[in-house]
Amino acid sequence: MSLLELARQVTVADWLALAWFIVGWWGYALFARRRARDGGSLLAVTNRYRRLWMMQMTARDNRVIDGVVVQNLSTSPSFFASTAILIVGGLLAALSATEEAAKIVAEIPFTVRTSALVFDLKLFVLTVVFVYSFFRFTWSMRQYTFGALLIASAPPPESFASGEASREAFADRAGRVVGLAAETFNDGLRAYYMAFAVVLWFMSPLAFAVSTAAIIFLLYQREFRSEVLDVLHH
Repeated sequence: MSLLELARQVTVADWLALAWFIVGWWGYALFARRRARDGGSLLAVTNRYRRLWMMQMTARDNRVIDGVVVQNLSTSPSFFASTAILIVGGLLAALSATEEAAKIVAEIPFTVRTSALVFDLKLFVLTVVFVYSFFRFTWSMRQYTFGALLIASAPPPESFASGEASREAFADRAGRVVGLAAETFNDGLRAYYMAFAVVLWFMSPLAFAVSTAAIIFLLYQREFRSEVLDVLHH
Protein backbone atom coordinates (compact mmCIF):
# COMPACT_ATOMS: atom_id res chain seq x y z
CA MET A 1 0.00 0.00 0.00
CA SER A 2 1.23 3.49 -0.83
CA LEU A 3 2.14 6.25 1.59
CA LEU A 4 -0.63 8.33 0.06
CA GLU A 5 -3.20 5.74 1.07
CA LEU A 6 -1.72 5.64 4.57
CA ALA A 7 -1.95 9.43 4.81
CA ARG A 8 -5.63 9.25 3.83
CA GLN A 9 -6.51 6.61 6.41
CA VAL A 10 -4.63 8.12 9.35
CA THR A 11 -6.66 10.87 11.00
CA VAL A 12 -5.36 14.33 11.78
CA ALA A 13 -5.68 13.53 15.49
CA ASP A 14 -3.39 10.52 15.04
CA TRP A 15 -0.76 12.58 13.21
CA LEU A 16 -0.90 15.31 15.84
CA ALA A 17 -0.59 12.78 18.68
CA LEU A 18 2.38 11.12 16.96
CA ALA A 19 4.04 14.50 16.38
CA TRP A 20 3.52 15.43 20.05
CA PHE A 21 5.04 12.10 21.09
CA ILE A 22 8.17 12.63 18.96
CA VAL A 23 8.64 16.28 19.94
CA GLY A 24 7.91 15.58 23.60
CA TRP A 25 10.33 12.67 23.82
CA TRP A 26 13.10 14.44 21.89
CA GLY A 27 12.55 17.72 23.72
CA TYR A 28 12.59 16.13 27.15
CA ALA A 29 15.77 14.17 26.34
CA LEU A 30 17.46 17.40 25.25
CA PHE A 31 16.21 19.21 28.35
CA ALA A 32 17.39 16.42 30.66
CA ARG A 33 20.84 16.36 29.05
CA ARG A 34 21.27 20.10 29.47
CA ARG A 35 20.06 20.03 33.05
CA ALA A 36 22.50 17.20 33.77
CA ARG A 37 25.38 19.49 32.74
CA ASP A 38 24.18 21.98 35.37
CA GLY A 39 24.31 19.30 38.05
CA GLY A 40 20.62 19.31 38.89
CA SER A 41 19.65 15.81 37.83
CA LEU A 42 19.90 12.35 39.30
CA LEU A 43 22.43 11.41 36.63
CA ALA A 44 24.65 14.40 37.43
CA VAL A 45 24.66 13.64 41.15
CA THR A 46 25.45 9.96 40.64
CA ASN A 47 28.23 10.93 38.22
CA ARG A 48 29.94 12.71 41.10
CA TYR A 49 29.75 9.49 43.10
CA ARG A 50 31.20 7.60 40.14
CA ARG A 51 34.18 9.92 40.08
CA LEU A 52 34.59 9.50 43.85
CA TRP A 53 34.46 5.74 43.35
CA MET A 54 37.24 5.93 40.77
CA MET A 55 39.32 8.14 43.08
CA GLN A 56 39.05 5.51 45.81
CA MET A 57 39.79 2.75 43.32
CA THR A 58 43.16 4.32 42.47
CA ALA A 59 44.22 3.94 46.11
CA ARG A 60 43.46 0.21 46.26
CA ASP A 61 45.93 -2.54 45.44
CA ASN A 62 43.22 -5.14 44.94
CA ARG A 63 40.62 -3.91 42.44
CA VAL A 64 38.62 -7.09 42.06
CA ILE A 65 35.64 -5.56 43.86
CA ASP A 66 35.61 -2.66 41.40
CA GLY A 67 35.50 -5.05 38.45
CA VAL A 68 32.66 -6.97 40.11
CA VAL A 69 30.69 -3.75 40.62
CA VAL A 70 31.08 -2.82 36.93
CA GLN A 71 30.01 -6.32 35.92
CA ASN A 72 26.94 -6.10 38.15
CA LEU A 73 26.06 -2.70 36.70
CA SER A 74 26.20 -4.14 33.18
CA THR A 75 23.64 -6.83 34.02
CA SER A 76 20.75 -4.33 33.96
CA PRO A 77 21.25 -3.18 30.35
CA SER A 78 21.90 -6.81 29.40
CA PHE A 79 18.54 -7.86 30.84
CA PHE A 80 16.64 -5.02 29.19
CA ALA A 81 18.38 -5.59 25.84
CA SER A 82 17.35 -9.25 25.91
CA THR A 83 13.80 -8.27 26.81
CA ALA A 84 13.71 -5.65 24.05
CA ILE A 85 14.73 -8.13 21.35
CA LEU A 86 12.00 -10.53 22.52
CA ILE A 87 9.43 -7.74 22.38
CA VAL A 88 10.61 -6.74 18.90
CA GLY A 89 10.21 -10.34 17.79
CA GLY A 90 6.68 -10.43 19.14
CA LEU A 91 5.79 -7.15 17.45
CA LEU A 92 7.15 -8.37 14.12
CA ALA A 93 5.02 -11.50 14.51
CA ALA A 94 1.99 -9.28 15.17
CA LEU A 95 2.78 -7.31 12.00
CA SER A 96 2.50 -10.53 10.03
CA ALA A 97 -0.97 -11.15 11.46
CA THR A 98 -2.36 -7.64 11.51
CA GLU A 99 -6.02 -8.44 10.88
CA GLU A 100 -6.23 -10.99 13.70
CA ALA A 101 -4.37 -8.69 16.11
CA ALA A 102 -6.54 -5.72 15.16
CA LYS A 103 -9.69 -7.73 15.88
CA ILE A 104 -8.40 -8.67 19.34
CA VAL A 105 -7.51 -5.06 20.17
CA ALA A 106 -10.89 -3.86 18.87
CA GLU A 107 -12.61 -6.00 21.51
CA ILE A 108 -10.99 -3.96 24.30
CA PRO A 109 -13.41 -1.39 25.76
CA PHE A 110 -12.88 2.29 24.79
CA THR A 111 -10.64 1.28 21.89
CA VAL A 112 -11.05 3.21 18.64
CA ARG A 113 -11.55 0.96 15.61
CA THR A 114 -8.99 1.55 12.86
CA SER A 115 -8.05 0.02 9.55
CA ALA A 116 -5.39 -2.67 9.28
CA LEU A 117 -3.01 -0.18 7.69
CA VAL A 118 -3.30 2.26 10.60
CA PHE A 119 -2.90 -0.63 13.01
CA ASP A 120 0.32 -1.54 11.18
CA LEU A 121 1.57 2.02 11.62
CA LYS A 122 1.03 1.85 15.38
CA LEU A 123 2.81 -1.49 15.60
CA PHE A 124 5.66 -0.11 13.49
CA VAL A 125 6.11 2.92 15.77
CA LEU A 126 6.10 0.66 18.83
CA THR A 127 8.68 -1.60 17.17
CA VAL A 128 10.93 1.38 16.39
CA VAL A 129 10.82 2.46 20.04
CA PHE A 130 11.99 -0.95 21.25
CA VAL A 131 14.62 -1.25 18.51
CA TYR A 132 16.00 2.10 19.66
CA SER A 133 16.05 0.90 23.27
CA PHE A 134 17.85 -2.28 22.22
CA PHE A 135 20.66 -0.32 20.57
CA ARG A 136 21.00 1.99 23.57
CA PHE A 137 21.14 -0.90 26.03
CA THR A 138 23.72 -2.82 24.01
CA TRP A 139 25.86 0.31 23.67
CA SER A 140 25.60 0.80 27.43
CA MET A 141 26.88 -2.76 27.92
CA ARG A 142 29.89 -2.03 25.71
CA GLN A 143 30.63 1.18 27.60
CA TYR A 144 30.62 -0.69 30.89
CA THR A 145 33.13 -3.06 29.27
CA PHE A 146 35.32 -0.06 28.48
CA GLY A 147 35.01 1.04 32.10
CA ALA A 148 36.14 -2.39 33.27
CA LEU A 149 39.07 -2.15 30.87
CA LEU A 150 40.12 1.18 32.37
CA ILE A 151 39.97 -0.26 35.87
CA ALA A 152 42.05 -3.26 34.83
CA SER A 153 44.66 -1.01 33.19
CA ALA A 154 44.88 1.47 36.08
CA PRO A 155 48.44 2.11 37.33
CA PRO A 156 49.34 0.82 40.80
CA PRO A 157 48.66 3.09 43.80
CA GLU A 158 52.39 3.82 44.10
CA SER A 159 52.40 5.49 40.67
CA PHE A 160 49.62 7.82 41.74
CA ALA A 161 51.27 8.53 45.10
CA SER A 162 54.62 9.37 43.47
CA GLY A 163 53.02 11.67 40.90
CA GLU A 164 54.02 9.47 37.98
CA ALA A 165 50.32 9.20 37.11
CA SER A 166 47.59 11.74 37.84
CA ARG A 167 44.93 10.37 40.14
CA GLU A 168 42.49 13.20 39.29
CA ALA A 169 42.91 12.81 35.53
CA PHE A 170 42.42 9.06 35.68
CA ALA A 171 39.38 9.35 37.96
CA ASP A 172 37.86 11.94 35.61
CA ARG A 173 38.36 9.71 32.56
CA ALA A 174 37.20 6.45 34.15
CA GLY A 175 34.28 8.10 35.93
CA ARG A 176 33.22 9.74 32.69
CA VAL A 177 33.20 6.43 30.80
CA VAL A 178 31.08 4.74 33.47
CA GLY A 179 28.86 7.82 33.57
CA LEU A 180 28.33 7.64 29.80
CA ALA A 181 27.31 4.00 30.19
CA ALA A 182 24.76 5.02 32.81
CA GLU A 183 23.48 7.85 30.61
CA THR A 184 23.03 5.50 27.66
CA PHE A 185 21.23 3.02 29.90
CA ASN A 186 18.97 5.85 31.00
CA ASP A 187 18.13 6.58 27.35
CA GLY A 188 17.08 2.98 26.81
CA LEU A 189 15.04 2.92 29.99
CA ARG A 190 13.33 6.15 28.97
CA ALA A 191 12.32 4.45 25.71
CA TYR A 192 10.65 1.68 27.72
CA TYR A 193 8.60 4.32 29.54
CA MET A 194 7.63 6.04 26.31
CA ALA A 195 6.55 2.71 24.83
CA PHE A 196 3.65 2.64 27.28
CA ALA A 197 2.34 5.84 25.71
CA VAL A 198 2.43 4.20 22.28
CA VAL A 199 0.47 1.25 23.66
CA LEU A 200 -2.34 3.64 24.63
CA TRP A 201 -2.40 4.86 21.02
CA PHE A 202 -4.29 1.66 20.24
CA MET A 203 -7.10 3.05 22.39
CA SER A 204 -7.30 6.56 20.93
CA PRO A 205 -5.10 9.49 19.82
CA LEU A 206 -6.24 11.44 22.88
CA ALA A 207 -5.10 8.66 25.21
CA PHE A 208 -1.79 8.59 23.34
CA ALA A 209 -1.24 12.34 23.74
CA VAL A 210 -2.30 12.45 27.40
CA SER A 211 -0.17 9.42 28.33
CA THR A 212 2.83 10.97 26.57
CA ALA A 213 2.51 14.09 28.72
CA ALA A 214 1.95 11.99 31.87
CA ILE A 215 5.03 9.85 31.25
CA ILE A 216 7.22 12.87 30.55
CA PHE A 217 6.00 14.39 33.82
CA LEU A 218 6.75 11.11 35.63
CA LEU A 219 10.25 11.02 34.16
CA TYR A 220 10.83 14.61 35.22
CA GLN A 221 9.71 13.88 38.78
CA ARG A 222 12.02 10.89 39.06
CA GLU A 223 15.06 12.54 37.51
CA PHE A 224 14.78 16.01 39.07
CA ARG A 225 12.35 15.90 42.01
CA SER A 226 12.72 12.43 43.52
CA GLU A 227 13.37 11.66 47.16
CA VAL A 228 16.49 9.66 46.33
CA LEU A 229 17.93 12.76 44.62
CA ASP A 230 17.45 14.75 47.82
CA VAL A 231 19.21 12.01 49.79
CA LEU A 232 22.16 11.87 47.39
CA HIS A 233 22.53 15.65 47.45
CA HIS A 234 23.33 15.55 51.15
